Amino acid sequence: MFFKEITISTNNEEEIIDITDLIEEIVRKSGVMDGIIHIFIPHATAGIILNESADPNIKTDFLNSIEKIIPKRGNYLHDRIDMNGAAHIRSAIVRSSLTIPLKDGKMILGTWQSIMFCEFDGPRVRRNIIIQIIP
Repeated sequence: MFFKEITISTNNEEEIIDITDLIEEIVRKSGVMDGIIHIFIPHATAGIILNESADPNIKTDFLNSIEKIIPKRGNYLHDRIDMNGAAHIRSAIVRSSLTIPLKDGKMILGTWQSIMFCEFDGPRVRRNIIIQIIP
């Protein structure tokens, strides 16, 4: 098994960052040709998705849709402690991990799929991403 933890920074309260190239580089360096890659986000206010990155409007559409479903300024009890109740709910709904098959040293992704880190409580200097590659 190959294990790697990387750190990224976010610049906005909410943003979606394409991390596909970072993950592809880790897969290449791992030397694992066939197996699975598991990507885990160990944060309660961030998540990870597969989606299109070729059209930047998708990111905006996604964040706008999340805002309609889970408004930032709702009546969240957690906001009495820390003003990020919506961020916790958003990350729980999005998900905290992905598992992707590997074949011949490459991730098997659909034509338009990219790996996207979702920030819901930024900006943050340090967001961790844990990667395990299992042959």
